[in-house]
Amino acid sequence: MTETTEPSEFSNGPVPSDRLPDYRRVELNPVARPFYAYSLAVTGAFWLIVLAAVAWIPRLPFIPFDPGPWSVFAMSAATIWFCLVAWIDARRRGWVVREHDLIYRYGVIWQKTVIVPFARIQHVETASGPIERLFGLLRVKCFTAGGMMADLSVEGLDVRSARRVRQYLLEQIREEGSDSDRTGQAPAGDAQSPDAEESGEHESD
Repeated sequence: MTETTEPSEFSNGPVPSDRLPDYRRVELNPVARPFYAYSLAVTGAFWLIVLAAVAWIPRLPFIPFDPGPWSVFAMSAATIWFCLVAWIDARRRGWVVREHDLIYRYGVIWQKTVIVPFARIQHVETASGPIERLFGLLRVKCFTAGGMMADLSVEGLDVRSARRVRQYLLEQIREEGSDSDRTGQAPAGDAQSPDAEESGEHESD
């Protein structure tokens, strides 16, 4: 006589708030120090161009518009302010790779923390613009299922750290895919082939 066992009862009870894990207790790695100068240079260059344009507009005979001296003063103050914000933002940025996810924090006035599980990542690439390369920086861009744009772009990494993070994420994607294949489920993330890994670094204009 075969003994039958009843299936376990499904439970979906509430989890007390004091038992929830707090991601803020994780110690984040700071971005590379050259990113401080990079952020300041990019922000300062943009606002200096705007300031120069405002200062030269009254000198153009075909534009009947005089912003006055106060506009130059206001733009100078805005340049200093945004450069200060960019410097503080660079110093507050942080990232960390955990066993199952990637965390990236940025922002000053509106601070944002993004957590991307490895199981969601389908594609990883590194990218850099000409100014970033001048400062020896790379970005790691993570794409999740169904997204044409990067869901997370970790800026401020030096070349060595960015490539190590990318390689580690690719290895985690492979492991997720292998585990899914063994259990007969669709893989959560598609790993790149070795040829794709070599072409996964792009240069941005």
